[in-house]
Amino acid sequence: MTRYALTLEYDGGPFFGLQRQDNGPTVQQAVEEAAHAITGETVRMHAAGRTDSGVHALAMVAHIEIARPFDPFRLMEALNAKLRPDPVAVIACAAKPDDWHARFSCIGRAYEYRIVNRRPPLTLERGKAWHVNRPLDAAAMHQAAQLLVGTHDFTTFRSTHCQALDPVKTLEQLDVSRQGEQVIIRAAARSFLHHQVRSMVGTLALVGLGQWTAQQLAEALDARDRAALGLNAPPEGLYFVRATYPPQTE
Repeated sequence: MTRYALTLEYDGGPFFGLQRQDNGPTVQQAVEEAAHAITGETVRMHAAGRTDSGVHALAMVAHIEIARPFDPFRLMEALNAKLRPDPVAVIACAAKPDDWHARFSCIGRAYEYRIVNRRPPLTLERGKAWHVNRPLDAAAMHQAAQLLVGTHDFTTFRSTHCQALDPVKTLEQLDVSRQGEQVIIRAAARSFLHHQVRSMVGTLALVGLGQWTAQQLAEALDARDRAALGLNAPPEGLYFVRATYPPQTE
């Protein structure tokens, strides 16, 4: 058996998330079925992270194991041919040692959240960003965001369905910047709780709209209570952008 690392780009709109489930199509199912069509083998995909329904990825790292020998480039080409017309692409493929694992070897994950801040409705970016039609103060959002950086109990900012045993996470980066009509939020940590990024973005948007102060955000964090959350941002603006591994395992 050879283990192959796959870097996936996908539009999460048509999927019920990354992880295989019974009630609808998923990214995992699409990749596993493509691999089966090529090899005839039952293949299971493991990924660096999980994305919900509607959430996208620019570079989600995953791995599969197959017995049939393949040149990594030819495997990438074959998978992409079988994945059509699903909006999933394998943009890189590499053979890995047996002890390398897309999830458990990963030491860092990064997300980007995109808000389009303008009055007119979205056309080309519909389903690819959160449309906020009232002015956002990105500088105020960034300043408030720094209160969340560091090690905290993020209970307020996690889904009630989150299965993580410990709500304490170390947030390494949470930056907010404006690029024309777009407000971009970038978050990085070793790992995140379920809905953590969307919950942080939603509450920061309230700060940007002038409905919350930075102090209220700090109080919500300290409350350690989901009921104290201001707003959970919609999934369509969220992108998984990077998985980081120790140099010797990349």
